[in-house]
Amino acid sequence: MDERNDSVVTEFILQGFTDNPRMQLVLFMVFLLVYAISVLGNLGMILLICTQSQLHKPMYYFLGNLSFVDLCCSSTIAPKMLIDLLSESKRISYSACATQLFFYVMFVDVECVLLAVMAYDRYVAICNPLLYSAIMSKKLCQQLIAVAYCIGLMDTIVYTSSTFQLTFCRSNLINHFFCDMPPLFVLSCSDTYVNEIVLFAIDGFIEACSIGMSLVSYVYIVATILRMRSAEGRRKAFSTCASHLTAVGIFHGTIVFMYIRPSSSYSMDQDDKWASMFYTVVIPMLNPLIYSLRNKEVKDALTKSVGNLWTFKGSSPRQI
Repeated sequence: MDERNDSVVTEFILQGFTDNPRMQLVLFMVFLLVYAISVLGNLGMILLICTQSQLHKPMYYFLGNLSFVDLCCSSTIAPKMLIDLLSESKRISYSACATQLFFYVMFVDVECVLLAVMAYDRYVAICNPLLYSAIMSKKLCQQLIAVAYCIGLMDTIVYTSSTFQLTFCRSNLINHFFCDMPPLFVLSCSDTYVNEIVLFAIDGFIEACSIGMSLVSYVYIVATILRMRSAEGRRKAFSTCASHLTAVGIFHGTIVFMYIRPSSSYSMDQDDKWASMFYTVVIPMLNPLIYSLRNKEVKDALTKSVGNLWTFKGSSPRQI
C-alpha cells in the first residue's frame, strides 16, 4: 500500500522569490520603495480629489475609488511579503491565508469592474456631452460603485469558501509569495477539478464583460473623436482617454496571463511570480502616476493644492 501523509495542515509556508539572503535584501529595498510610492500616490490622489472642488466630477469620483481599491489591494499583499523577505520563518496561519485570499480576490474583482465603469463614463462624456450630467448622476455613480463591490464580495465568497473546503495534506509549502488559488490547488489532496472550472468560468466571465464593455465604449469614443472638426478637441478627447486605456491594457493583460489559461500551466515559476508582483504591487503604484501625469485637471489641482500649502506655511501668524 502507498503511504500518505494525512496530517491536516494548520499553517502554510510561503516560498517567496528566492532563498538567497543578499537577493532578498535587494528585493526588500526595491519592493519597499514601490509600496511606499503606491501608498503615497494613492492616498495623495484620494486626498486631492476630496479637497479640490474642480475634481468633484464622476470621472474623478471613480478615480478616487480606483485609488482606494489599489491601496487596499497592495496593502493586502505587500506588508506580509516585505516581512517575509527579512524573516527566516515565512509562515502564515491557515486563517490568515484565507483572509489574505478573501480580500485580494475582492479588490482585484472590484478593480476589474471599476475599469469597465470608467470606460462607460468616458463614453457618456465624449459621445453624449450634453446629457453627461443628467446620465452620470451622483445616485448612478454610487450605484455603480456598489455593484462593483457586490460583485467582488460575491465572487470572493465563492472562491475563498470553495478553496478552503479542500483538504491540504500533501505539503504546506506554497510556491508563491502570497496565498493565491492556483498554488493552493497544487497542495490539495482533494479533487480540484471543479475549483479550476469555477476559477476559469467566473474569472473568464468577469474579464470578458469588463474588456468587452471597455472595447465597445472605445469603439464609439474613437468614432466620435474622428468626427470632431477641431484638432484641439480631438487632442483633448484622446488625452482624457489615454490614461484609462493604459491602465486597462496593463491590468487586463497580466490578469489574463495569470488566470485565463489551462490549469496545466499553473506552474508558478519565476515568470508567474513576477507577473503576480506586477498586478498586486506595481500596478497600484503606476495608476496614480498614469492618471496624474497625463491628466491636465489633476496636474492643475495638484499645483493649486501645493501652492495653497506653501501659502499657508509662509503666512505669518496674526498679531493680537
